Amino acid sequence: MPLSDIALASLDGSPGALGATDGNVTLVVNVASQCGLTPQYEGLVRLHGAYRERGFTVLGVPCNQFLEQEPGTPEEIATFCSTTYGVDFPLTEKIEVNGDGRHALYELLTPVADAEGHTGDIRWNFEKFLVGRDGTVVARFSPVVDPEAEEVVAAIEAALG
Repeated sequence: MPLSDIALASLDGSPGALGATDGNVTLVVNVASQCGLTPQYEGLVRLHGAYRERGFTVLGVPCNQFLEQEPGTPEEIATFCSTTYGVDFPLTEKIEVNGDGRHALYELLTPVADAEGHTGDIRWNFEKFLVGRDGTVVARFSPVVDPEAEEVVAAIEAALG
């Protein structure tokens, strides 16, 4: 199933947040505003800018499941992201990525293993999934892997062709 077929609203509440992924290579990242990894937004913005003309997008997915590090309202999240980090990639509504309330998007993503062989539950904020143009999950990266790390950039380049 392509990501674009999964129902998920944008941060502003409009439907079809995953439409931005249709036909694009997409880096899906569960994000939080009050996390030690929050500065990764800087690298995500740079990646989005560097590759968007080639059919790439970053998709930020706010989640408050990890020590409640994304407690804000949609308006507060949008303001923080745009004013602090200049985020210009799409953000979705806040969802759950683990547990009984896990969103269908993460049901699709979490079976994929990262470089250490980890599958299943999201471990922390800023876990990254690279999804190819056809909707196939190409790679998974640990939260501590920098968005501009060599392995992430190489995977994006390969997926873009």
